[in-house]
Amino acid sequence: MKVELFLLVLSTLFFASILAGKAGSRFGVPALLLFLGVGMLFGSDGLGIHFDNIKVAHMVGTVALSAILFSGGLDTKISDIKPVLGPGVMLATVGVLFTAAITGSMLYLLIDPHFGVGLLGCLLLAATMSSTDSASVFSILRGKGLHLKHDLRPTLELESGANDPMAYVLTTTLISLVLQGGEPHFGSALLNLTLQLIIGAAAGWSLGKGMVWVINRINMDNQALYPILVLSGSFFVFAATYYMHGNSYLAVYVAGLVVGNSRFVHKRSTRNFFDAVSWLAQLSMFLTLGLLVNPSELREVWLLGLIISFVMIFVSRPIAVFLSLLPFRHYDFRDRLFVSWVGMRGAVPIIFAILCRASNVPHSDVMFNIVFLCTLVSLIVQGTSLSLVARWLDVSEAPKDSLRNRSQDFDIDFPEEIKSAIIEATVTEEMLSIGTRMMDFRLPEKTLVIMVKRGDNYFVPTGKTLLHVGDRLMILSDNQAELEYALGVMGIAPSSSPEP
Repeated sequence: MKVELFLLVLSTLFFASILAGKAGSRFGVPALLLFLGVGMLFGSDGLGIHFDNIKVAHMVGTVALSAILFSGGLDTKISDIKPVLGPGVMLATVGVLFTAAITGSMLYLLIDPHFGVGLLGCLLLAATMSSTDSASVFSILRGKGLHLKHDLRPTLELESGANDPMAYVLTTTLISLVLQGGEPHFGSALLNLTLQLIIGAAAGWSLGKGMVWVINRINMDNQALYPILVLSGSFFVFAATYYMHGNSYLAVYVAGLVVGNSRFVHKRSTRNFFDAVSWLAQLSMFLTLGLLVNPSELREVWLLGLIISFVMIFVSRPIAVFLSLLPFRHYDFRDRLFVSWVGMRGAVPIIFAILCRASNVPHSDVMFNIVFLCTLVSLIVQGTSLSLVARWLDVSEAPKDSLRNRSQDFDIDFPEEIKSAIIEATVTEEMLSIGTRMMDFRLPEKTLVIMVKRGDNYFVPTGKTLLHVGDRLMILSDNQAELEYALGVMGIAPSSSPEP
């Protein structure tokens, strides 16, 4: 394929996916599901783009997933996950084991007589789908703006970010057992699993600290290179941990946590950069996976896929969640039900299924189609109903109106260490009824209007500045309570007394 044709096809795919994602957000459809749909639409059974390169698909998925996990860690505050560290780790480890074991056993009893892969094959199929997909959870929870009670959001994000390593080790271990045949040695497999997780966590922490040290001490004239430096560091962590025989997925997530919770230069631009990288990675990954599947082949496994989806959504996932959260009494019955419902599948199970195909596991083609179908069912059933289930179980709450960094016309931000609140406001006739000069507004001592936008012009106001209807004001206060009070005084929000 010529380079020009490749770029034309790629840009068309990206543009179609972005439009689909924008349209789907109005109807509560997860963007990731639509990215998959666009890939299937343009694939060999659709508009005719033929793509069947398993190695390329696996490489794209692995690179994309490492970027997504690092970005997820970068945006996660350790102060948020400390209260949920215990339940999050239990769900990410014991929960994955329970899910794989329960699902695999039920598949062996229900469908293996027609499937014919044996107990290890059923366990392998279950292991590929045993983890909650981080890309799906991060994008859906944050994209829908759900405000969950009882620390449910950090619990779910910690689980989804940290459970891929366990599922990966289970999958690779079972692949080797299936290919070797004979009696499985579960003792050595458990030891290997433990070592990979320990090495991965240690490598992620130490290399993350090293990244922060390098970023703060290297002096580059071009500020745009700092986010690229962090991106290259995240890929280095992933690859280096692999050669240490540790779990790369856990390492890159831990490194993101370490970097995101440390002070380093150009932190804001780096986070903005990784937000874009994360979406690009998700789009690329789901498009590639959508192109890889042939929808006509899904008809052969639709019944098996629906049975397995039903088992995972309504049986094995809830049992695994309730057992994993038994020691944690502060989660009530509704909380546990909601955590069970957010066990969404996404790109990770498909990538693990691709790993099975690349390893020439028997019946891996059928496994891949089953996993793909289960992912579609999960995104359709669970992803689209997340907000509805949260309201039904009464685990969501009205969003707290944060005034910090709500910027449209003024591209200004502050470091997290500066506890300032900032908002933009438009001057109305009602506001000018108390006076047209800046000094006529009785603002609290700790609140200032620091900039005005009039048309395309920006200027710093003084007390004598005459304001016009339509002017945009940039208002700054050292705490949110003062700013809310100021807005009430100016007629922008209901007046309330500031906190002492």
